[in-house]
Amino acid sequence: MNFSSITIKDIATALNLSVSTVSKALRDSYEISENTKKLVKEYAQEHNYRPNPIAQSLKQGRSKSIGIVVSTIENQFFSQVINGIESVAYEAGFNVIITQTHESYELEIKNVGHLTHRSIDGLLISLSTETNDITHLKTLHKQGLPIVFFDRISDEIDTHKVIADNFKGGYDATRHLLDAGYKRIAHITSPPNISITKERFAGYSKALEEAGMAIDYEYIKYCPHGGRDIGEIENALNELLSLKDKPDAIFTTSDRITTTTLSLLNKLKIKIPQEIALIGYTNTTLADVLNPSLSSVYQPGFEMGQKATQKLLELILAKRPVYDFETLVLPTQLVTRDSTARQ
Repeated sequence: MNFSSITIKDIATALNLSVSTVSKALRDSYEISENTKKLVKEYAQEHNYRPNPIAQSLKQGRSKSIGIVVSTIENQFFSQVINGIESVAYEAGFNVIITQTHESYELEIKNVGHLTHRSIDGLLISLSTETNDITHLKTLHKQGLPIVFFDRISDEIDTHKVIADNFKGGYDATRHLLDAGYKRIAHITSPPNISITKERFAGYSKALEEAGMAIDYEYIKYCPHGGRDIGEIENALNELLSLKDKPDAIFTTSDRITTTTLSLLNKLKIKIPQEIALIGYTNTTLADVLNPSLSSVYQPGFEMGQKATQKLLELILAKRPVYDFETLVLPTQLVTRDSTARQ
């Protein structure tokens, strides 16, 4: 049996009513008697009537849908962001459509195209690690689509942006390692083109500068796809371990890079933190129970999702064009655990 729905016209034919009468009954119009409303609604429910969202959106001028583009929902941080988005969107009567780029620029373009063909009212996007050209977004923005960036942003479009304090996160993590007595601090990070990489590297650099230490670029390793491929992280780690002066600590800058680095070090039987300390960005709720427990920079993912959605809804529901935009910077939190404890 095929699962199919009926139309207003089908209901009208079956009940020998006009299409207009059925439509008004379903909308609970005062023009229709209670008996007729009851008859129509019961028949509609029994026969799987579902309103046509496209027709409704044409009538209302809105689809009541928000498009979301993230790298991957398996990432704890993005899962928390999506929870925050949904909490605000659903309260406002909007649905969300979630897509994943898996760090692919081509997939990002396809996803954005798919979402706009679904007649979304606005777009929330965190750019993929491969994205250097945002022409696809500029075109939509010029056409009037409300867009809000979060986490990985671009300054090429004048709109609202919501980010974590990446500079401070990078600074605090590096400062913590320096204060604990580590001197050769390596940095495994995402590709240099994305905003979060630049900001976290700036914090790392500032902490070293304040400690009177020059940046050793042999210790800086970029993962071209943000560590999507474990081989990227393995290569970075092997290059660091092959140095004459191996690092005594590593600062990593994403959930995937951080937890994978911890796993690889354990597989290599490198003692953490006795041989190499590790601190990284991660929102995993398992940080306390990993072996060893993981020092980390925590981002307010849920709040980021809430704030980004609130700003997007402001644009969608605005009666007049909006020309004043904000970049909201949310605080990060440093949590120190066993992986950086000085022995």
